[in-house]
Amino acid sequence: MSKTKDISVEEIRSWLDGVMDPEIPVLSLNDLGVITGIEIQESGKVKVNMTPTFSGCPAMDYMKRDVEETLQKNGIDDFDVHLSFETQWNSNMISDKGRAALKKFGLAPPPKHNLIVDIDLLEHSKCPNCDSTNTEMKTPFGPALCRSLHFCHNCNQAFEQFKPL
Repeated sequence: MSKTKDISVEEIRSWLDGVMDPEIPVLSLNDLGVITGIEIQESGKVKVNMTPTFSGCPAMDYMKRDVEETLQKNGIDDFDVHLSFETQWNSNMISDKGRAALKKFGLAPPPKHNLIVDIDLLEHSKCPNCDSTNTEMKTPFGPALCRSLHFCHNCNQAFEQFKPL
């Protein structure tokens, strides 16, 4: 039997703080901003809405499964985890905690922007190793759709940037 009558949305969100992005294991789905809604219906059913970062993101099925397993592990058996593009994800949805985790992981976090992404945001990323802006984008195609490859001329290190969208 589901114990949702004793559970709050905040508690469910705290459980989801432990669900990490499978491609960036230091970043929770909450901090990534892909958990776009949690609702406990009158019937006790829990609904979790998720928005993919990129159309066709191969990690979304893993993320959904991990959210479902987390709900089950915490005694929730009546739930619906829904992938939707109703809320359009953008990189401004990454929390400050998530940006710090990206940098510590060695990925340049995307700069906050006004939702009009200028090519300069892509080309001159801040190096996560030395904080220099004396960088250049080597290719917009990184190991995942959400990342680009860069080089820092100050510390002579290659690095990836989580693309601003």
